[in-house]
Amino acid sequence: MENHIQTQFENLQSMDKQVQYDAYQKILEATKQEVDWAYEVWDELKEDLTHPDNHQRSRAAQFLANLAKSDPENRMLDDFPALWAVTKDEKFVTARHSLQSIWRLGLAGPAQKEMVIHHLVHRFHNCLDEKNYTLIRSDILQNLKHLYEELGDEEIKQTAMTLIETVEDEKYKKKYRKIWK
Repeated sequence: MENHIQTQFENLQSMDKQVQYDAYQKILEATKQEVDWAYEVWDELKEDLTHPDNHQRSRAAQFLANLAKSDPENRMLDDFPALWAVTKDEKFVTARHSLQSIWRLGLAGPAQKEMVIHHLVHRFHNCLDEKNYTLIRSDILQNLKHLYEELGDEEIKQTAMTLIETVEDEKYKKKYRKIWK
Protein backbone atom coordinates (compact mmCIF):
# COMPACT_ATOMS: atom_id res chain seq x y z
CA MET A 1 0.00 0.00 0.00
CA GLU A 2 1.20 3.47 -0.80
CA ASN A 3 2.52 5.39 2.19
CA HIS A 4 0.09 8.28 1.83
CA ILE A 5 -2.90 5.88 1.88
CA GLN A 6 -1.50 4.02 4.89
CA THR A 7 -1.12 7.39 6.63
CA GLN A 8 -4.75 8.23 5.90
CA PHE A 9 -5.94 4.98 7.49
CA GLU A 10 -3.77 5.77 10.52
CA ASN A 11 -5.21 9.29 10.64
CA LEU A 12 -8.72 7.85 11.02
CA GLN A 13 -7.66 7.04 14.60
CA SER A 14 -6.50 10.58 15.36
CA MET A 15 -8.02 12.42 18.32
CA ASP A 16 -8.36 15.47 16.06
CA LYS A 17 -11.76 15.25 14.34
CA GLN A 18 -10.58 17.39 11.43
CA VAL A 19 -7.64 15.06 10.80
CA GLN A 20 -10.08 12.13 10.88
CA TYR A 21 -12.44 13.85 8.46
CA ASP A 22 -9.68 14.79 6.05
CA ALA A 23 -8.41 11.19 6.07
CA TYR A 24 -11.94 9.90 5.48
CA GLN A 25 -12.36 12.22 2.49
CA LYS A 26 -8.99 11.25 1.00
CA ILE A 27 -9.74 7.52 1.33
CA LEU A 28 -13.17 7.95 -0.27
CA GLU A 29 -11.56 9.87 -3.12
CA ALA A 30 -8.84 7.25 -3.59
CA THR A 31 -11.37 4.41 -3.65
CA LYS A 32 -13.50 5.96 -6.39
CA GLN A 33 -11.04 4.27 -8.74
CA GLU A 34 -9.84 0.70 -8.70
CA VAL A 35 -6.94 0.24 -6.28
CA ASP A 36 -4.42 -2.55 -5.81
CA TRP A 37 -4.38 -2.42 -1.99
CA ALA A 38 -8.00 -3.37 -1.25
CA TYR A 39 -7.15 -6.70 0.36
CA GLU A 40 -4.58 -5.06 2.63
CA VAL A 41 -7.44 -3.35 4.48
CA TRP A 42 -10.39 -5.61 3.60
CA ASP A 43 -10.44 -7.86 6.67
CA GLU A 44 -10.01 -4.99 9.10
CA LEU A 45 -12.79 -3.04 7.41
CA LYS A 46 -15.03 -6.09 7.52
CA GLU A 47 -14.36 -6.40 11.26
CA ASP A 48 -15.13 -2.70 11.70
CA LEU A 49 -18.64 -3.26 10.35
CA THR A 50 -19.51 -4.40 13.88
CA HIS A 51 -17.22 -2.00 15.77
CA PRO A 52 -18.70 -0.40 18.92
CA ASP A 53 -18.06 3.08 17.44
CA ASN A 54 -20.75 3.92 14.92
CA HIS A 55 -18.37 6.23 13.03
CA GLN A 56 -16.05 3.31 12.36
CA ARG A 57 -18.98 1.14 11.25
CA SER A 58 -20.10 3.85 8.86
CA ARG A 59 -16.65 4.46 7.41
CA ALA A 60 -15.98 0.73 7.03
CA ALA A 61 -19.24 0.25 5.14
CA GLN A 62 -18.57 3.17 2.83
CA PHE A 63 -14.97 2.13 2.16
CA LEU A 64 -15.93 -1.49 1.45
CA ALA A 65 -18.70 -0.38 -0.90
CA ASN A 66 -16.15 1.69 -2.79
CA LEU A 67 -13.58 -1.12 -2.77
CA ALA A 68 -15.97 -3.64 -4.35
CA LYS A 69 -14.66 -2.67 -7.78
CA SER A 70 -11.18 -3.58 -6.52
CA ASP A 71 -12.24 -7.10 -5.55
CA PRO A 72 -11.13 -9.54 -8.28
CA GLU A 73 -11.68 -12.47 -5.88
CA ASN A 74 -15.35 -11.44 -5.50
CA ARG A 75 -15.13 -11.55 -1.71
CA MET A 76 -18.00 -9.10 -1.55
CA LEU A 77 -20.42 -11.76 -2.75
CA ASP A 78 -19.78 -13.56 0.57
CA ASP A 79 -19.20 -10.48 2.72
CA PHE A 80 -22.26 -8.59 1.54
CA PRO A 81 -24.58 -9.65 4.41
CA ALA A 82 -22.25 -8.02 6.94
CA LEU A 83 -22.15 -4.83 4.88
CA TRP A 84 -25.91 -4.82 4.30
CA ALA A 85 -26.49 -5.17 8.06
CA VAL A 86 -24.92 -1.74 8.59
CA THR A 87 -27.64 -0.22 6.37
CA LYS A 88 -29.98 -1.17 9.23
CA ASP A 89 -27.70 0.09 12.01
CA GLU A 90 -29.21 1.19 15.33
CA LYS A 91 -27.81 4.68 14.68
CA PHE A 92 -29.86 6.07 11.83
CA VAL A 93 -27.08 8.34 10.53
CA THR A 94 -24.76 5.32 10.30
CA ALA A 95 -27.42 3.27 8.56
CA ARG A 96 -28.16 6.07 6.14
CA HIS A 97 -24.55 6.78 5.19
CA SER A 98 -24.05 3.07 4.60
CA LEU A 99 -27.20 2.78 2.52
CA GLN A 100 -26.30 5.84 0.46
CA SER A 101 -23.01 4.25 -0.59
CA ILE A 102 -24.25 0.71 -1.26
CA TRP A 103 -24.91 1.36 -4.96
CA ARG A 104 -21.18 1.38 -5.64
CA LEU A 105 -21.16 -2.39 -5.21
CA GLY A 106 -23.19 -2.64 -8.38
CA LEU A 107 -20.26 -1.26 -10.36
CA ALA A 108 -18.12 -4.30 -9.51
CA GLY A 109 -19.82 -6.70 -11.93
CA PRO A 110 -23.10 -8.29 -13.00
CA ALA A 111 -23.47 -10.54 -9.93
CA GLN A 112 -22.85 -7.62 -7.57
CA LYS A 113 -25.24 -5.39 -9.51
CA GLU A 114 -27.98 -8.00 -9.36
CA MET A 115 -27.39 -8.59 -5.64
CA VAL A 116 -27.54 -4.89 -4.79
CA ILE A 117 -30.64 -4.21 -6.87
CA HIS A 118 -32.40 -7.24 -5.39
CA HIS A 119 -31.69 -6.05 -1.84
CA LEU A 120 -32.68 -2.45 -2.61
CA VAL A 121 -35.99 -3.52 -4.16
CA HIS A 122 -36.74 -5.87 -1.27
CA ARG A 123 -35.95 -3.14 1.26
CA PHE A 124 -38.11 -0.61 -0.60
CA HIS A 125 -41.08 -2.95 -0.33
CA ASN A 126 -40.42 -3.99 3.26
CA CYS A 127 -39.24 -0.85 5.06
CA LEU A 128 -42.65 0.58 5.96
CA ASP A 129 -42.22 -0.44 9.60
CA GLU A 130 -38.82 1.22 9.86
CA LYS A 131 -38.37 4.66 11.35
CA ASN A 132 -37.84 7.27 8.60
CA TYR A 133 -38.95 4.84 5.90
CA THR A 134 -39.63 7.68 3.46
CA LEU A 135 -35.96 8.73 3.68
CA ILE A 136 -34.89 5.12 3.26
CA ARG A 137 -37.04 4.85 0.15
CA SER A 138 -35.62 8.09 -1.17
CA ASP A 139 -32.07 6.79 -0.63
CA ILE A 140 -32.95 3.53 -2.38
CA LEU A 141 -34.24 5.39 -5.41
CA GLN A 142 -31.17 7.63 -5.40
CA ASN A 143 -28.97 4.52 -5.28
CA LEU A 144 -30.76 3.16 -8.34
CA LYS A 145 -30.36 6.53 -10.06
CA HIS A 146 -26.61 6.53 -9.42
CA LEU A 147 -26.32 3.00 -10.79
CA TYR A 148 -28.35 3.93 -13.83
CA GLU A 149 -26.21 7.01 -14.49
CA GLU A 150 -23.01 4.98 -14.27
CA LEU A 151 -24.16 1.91 -16.20
CA GLY A 152 -26.87 3.26 -18.53
CA ASP A 153 -28.93 0.12 -17.89
CA GLU A 154 -32.57 0.86 -18.78
CA GLU A 155 -33.74 -2.06 -16.61
CA ILE A 156 -32.53 -0.15 -13.56
CA LYS A 157 -34.59 2.87 -14.54
CA GLN A 158 -37.63 0.69 -15.17
CA THR A 159 -37.19 -0.95 -11.76
CA ALA A 160 -37.14 2.47 -10.09
CA MET A 161 -40.22 3.63 -11.98
CA THR A 162 -42.06 0.47 -10.98
CA LEU A 163 -41.13 1.03 -7.33
CA ILE A 164 -42.34 4.63 -7.46
CA GLU A 165 -45.69 3.52 -8.89
CA THR A 166 -46.25 1.24 -5.87
CA VAL A 167 -46.25 4.25 -3.53
CA GLU A 168 -49.78 5.15 -2.49
CA ASP A 169 -49.12 8.58 -0.99
CA GLU A 170 -49.12 11.07 -3.87
CA LYS A 171 -46.94 13.53 -1.93
CA TYR A 172 -44.12 10.98 -1.68
CA LYS A 173 -44.69 9.60 -5.14
CA LYS A 174 -44.10 13.14 -6.46
CA LYS A 175 -40.93 13.53 -4.34
CA TYR A 176 -39.58 10.19 -5.54
CA ARG A 177 -40.25 11.06 -9.17
CA LYS A 178 -38.16 14.23 -8.74
CA ILE A 179 -35.13 12.05 -8.01
CA TRP A 180 -35.43 10.65 -11.51
CA LYS A 181 -35.95 13.92 -13.40
